[in-house]
Amino acid sequence: MLGLGALVWVAAVGFGFTSLFSYSVEAGTPASAPGRWPIESRMPAPPGAYRLVMTVHPQCPCSRASVTELNTLMALLRRERVKGYVLVVKPADVPDAWIRTESVRAAGRIPGVDVIVDVDGVESSRLGAATSGQVVLYDAAGRLRFAGGITPERGHIGDSAGRQRILSLVRTGAADGSDSLVFGCDLGATICPPRPHPGTSGS
Repeated sequence: MLGLGALVWVAAVGFGFTSLFSYSVEAGTPASAPGRWPIESRMPAPPGAYRLVMTVHPQCPCSRASVTELNTLMALLRRERVKGYVLVVKPADVPDAWIRTESVRAAGRIPGVDVIVDVDGVESSRLGAATSGQVVLYDAAGRLRFAGGITPERGHIGDSAGRQRILSLVRTGAADGSDSLVFGCDLGATICPPRPHPGTSGS
């Protein structure tokens, strides 16, 4: 019985780690961003500057990593002409307290970034965002240059293809790609799933 119990425990732990790994690398729906900056957007478009916009779901547990990476990215771009925005999606029928999360507070502390409450995701929809952590970059002429995520995995911080491509585009005008995987919750979800832990089968 002890041997059988040990096998069951090992199998459960193995399943938990497999679930955790699968969850961490499971990408969200990519953006269908328009090729030109939407003229109906209420976000100012400073002349001569790139526009970098991240859309976040305030209740998504992975948004904290996305915002942390945005802070790092904006620091690396501090000598460049880049204006940043964070769109915080809020359904019209939920209380304001729903968006008062650490992710939103952290976004508000990033130099060069304005936080905008996006009621019912109107602005996010104009940019084709579907997943929390989605970033779009438009150049000074209003042309889309990048759409993707800037975290290496779901809920993880560190260097990523998205970060490197944005840095290269702003600094040199070119990069080895114009997109990357985005990791986060569906922007339309009212409740986001918690991150699974080893030994569980949570989503």
